[in-house]
Amino acid sequence: MKRTCANGASRPLVSTDILVVGGGIAGQAVLEEIRRRDTDVGLALACAEPHLPYDRVSLGKLLDDRAALDELRLRPDEWYREHRVATLVGRKVVALDPDSGLAELDDGQRIAFERAVLCTGSDPLVPPIPGVALDGVHVFRSPEDCARIRAQARAGVRVCVIGGGLLGLEAARGLVDRGCEVTVVHLMDRLMERQLDPAAAELLAARIEELGVRVLLSHETTAIERDVARGLRLRFADGSSLPCDLCVISIGIRPRTELARAAGLECGRGVVVDDRLVTSHERVLAVGECAEHRGVVYGIVAPIHEQARVAAATLVAPADDLRYEGSIPSTRLKVMGVDLVCIGRPQAERAVAVADAERRVYRKLCVDEGRAVGAILLGDTRGHELLQEAIRGGREVDDPLALLAEASKASAADLPDSAQICNCNGVCKGEILAAIRERGLGSTQEVVAVTRAGAGCGSCKPLVSELLALERGGVAEEPTYLCPCKRQTREQLAALCREREITSVGALAAACGAGSECGACKPGLAYLVSEVNQNRHREERHARFINDRVHANIQRDGTFSVVPRMRGGVTTPEELRRIADVAEKYQVPLVKLTGGQRIDLLGVRKEQLPAIWEDLGMPSGHAYAKAVRTVKTCVGSDFCRFGLGDSIRLGIELEREMEGLYCPHKVKSAVSGCPRNCAEAYVKDIGIVAVEGGWEIYVGGAAGSRVRKGDLLARVETAEEAKRLAITFLQYYRENGEYLERTYDFVERVGIDTVKRAVLDPEEGARLRERFAIAKAACDPDPWRERKHPVHPKQFAELDTEPEQPRLAVAAGAPGEKGDGEGRVR
Repeated sequence: MKRTCANGASRPLVSTDILVVGGGIAGQAVLEEIRRRDTDVGLALACAEPHLPYDRVSLGKLLDDRAALDELRLRPDEWYREHRVATLVGRKVVALDPDSGLAELDDGQRIAFERAVLCTGSDPLVPPIPGVALDGVHVFRSPEDCARIRAQARAGVRVCVIGGGLLGLEAARGLVDRGCEVTVVHLMDRLMERQLDPAAAELLAARIEELGVRVLLSHETTAIERDVARGLRLRFADGSSLPCDLCVISIGIRPRTELARAAGLECGRGVVVDDRLVTSHERVLAVGECAEHRGVVYGIVAPIHEQARVAAATLVAPADDLRYEGSIPSTRLKVMGVDLVCIGRPQAERAVAVADAERRVYRKLCVDEGRAVGAILLGDTRGHELLQEAIRGGREVDDPLALLAEASKASAADLPDSAQICNCNGVCKGEILAAIRERGLGSTQEVVAVTRAGAGCGSCKPLVSELLALERGGVAEEPTYLCPCKRQTREQLAALCREREITSVGALAAACGAGSECGACKPGLAYLVSEVNQNRHREERHARFINDRVHANIQRDGTFSVVPRMRGGVTTPEELRRIADVAEKYQVPLVKLTGGQRIDLLGVRKEQLPAIWEDLGMPSGHAYAKAVRTVKTCVGSDFCRFGLGDSIRLGIELEREMEGLYCPHKVKSAVSGCPRNCAEAYVKDIGIVAVEGGWEIYVGGAAGSRVRKGDLLARVETAEEAKRLAITFLQYYRENGEYLERTYDFVERVGIDTVKRAVLDPEEGARLRERFAIAKAACDPDPWRERKHPVHPKQFAELDTEPEQPRLAVAAGAPGEKGDGEGRVR
């Protein structure tokens, strides 16, 4: 029976032209395709989850803390405001009445719409076996799932992952990176049986086991039991069992059709749609994992973008007469560190394969009735774009082996314009070339920002660069844009901040759109706003990296490191006792001396950070930030028989002067008491060396991926003069360095002579030091005071992103929205 929206609701009725239900990849793709065709039509997005759309394909990055949730966001908040999309976050559509064009939210709010698009996605498929509801058994589908898994997945924990498909292997990868003992349990006789043939699956399984993951194939789990002595135990159909501490289920998905069924729409496995993506009711469309087209439900990303284009044309440009005729399944990703591309069917009546078991390389092309129908490329994915286009177009193939060889040699020039370059965002070669031509793009960074090709997993970026070089005749300008989406440089944005007295990233976005498209430049904008305003700015923590939000350096297993401040590497017995007590009290896995002469407590959980810093009672060493780090010192003249200068005293004074200041990138310094250079000052960002009769100041040194001796900035007689010039250089770099540009790249770019003219000039040097003093006075010397007053309640929780507050964006007369007098968003 069709469910209709309740009458007489107390909330006011509001309206929009098009209501998109579901805030996943599909919902975002539909919004963007509609806005590309029509900048005026009213749009509203209802997200049941407490987050705006994010990249669910990259969910594994949350599992092992390679990213925070806001780093997976598909678009920043500003994008929705700039494109006039009303957002309702954390609010679920519970009823839909297509006849009357009404939707009802779970809080009673009613929305009138002209057309609706269901992008409700899917739920994780959970096997109907005893024990799936036990503590310690989790699905792998949402950020909240990841947080629950992370809370239990510590080093040494035994984890069983039920499911050997794409998501199951991604979950296994994240758990291995956390140091867990992982076993993948799969019902079928091979991994990824839908995408791989037995030979490819065998190579993949061997590679996975080399990485420390046990694989159990042909094992049907019949029950999960509570084992008092050993945590959990999986029971299998053959009578065997397997103990574990944690169980993660990832066996597939089930389309969400409840809303559609209740609304009386035709449903099979998914919501049935025609070639225009229209459901059984003309007013409602469906896109993505919830949609069933010609009997097929697609559970991968690439078809979403194809469907979104057709749905948008159906809604706002019906004259385009676009039709969706189905998709060739295509997946490109890294599974457990192995490059993999699967296109179309894994087996056919005729096939050729080239295999190298030692290198774990497998390349196969499938042909049916003389036409290309599928390919598997494992370990070597060269030319997959050409093969994908051949399969999509049903290319006639007389010699499959010759086509495989052709693909291995294919360059960007060999691909047709219709070849899909980016599966994550559905971008083809022709679109990329058109963007380069029409918008004059001159760098890979710009192309990625403008077209979104390479903005997902990033594996297609080399080909994007090749296309750029091809279109520009081999010449790419590589301009440095702080905001590549809007093609805005640091200088332009800094000038705007000064002219309009802008003091926050949000205000800057409102003024010129910076950061409003992809949001990737927000950390750079956050630094720029703070630097221009000498730290007298309005801090917006969501614009910072995870390290800056929690004042600790994230490690590969998702834990953090704690590095207390020890100026010049000097400490006291009392401080050492406190550090030792904290390490024992919180069972810190590793205590290590750093290269910068500090003590590092490694393996600390996020929720432990405030208590640890409270017990330490020491300021932060800023070992996590794009900021001034440590000043390393040698013994100096008090104890060393070779010492020419008091390096310890100068190092402590210099660190005290500079600490707490953010910079374009991290800044490491050192003071050596003689040219023997025990503190390695010659290869630091700022290095000071005692010599006969005074001190030498070096800048732009490096000792990381490349080694560079710093350039000599000056020779001075006193330690005070050396400190003054070091500070002057630091401020010059803070004001003129591009974001994420180390001092050694900066000095090479501008030239040491230019640096000298600015830093050594008495008047300019005085102005730089004055601005330095203002910024230093305004900075917080110890950000860990936030432990007593967190910026938001979840700052140090497992899932640290502050949820969006539900917004009545489509309410009549809602603040900040333009209506037509009847509550309609335009």
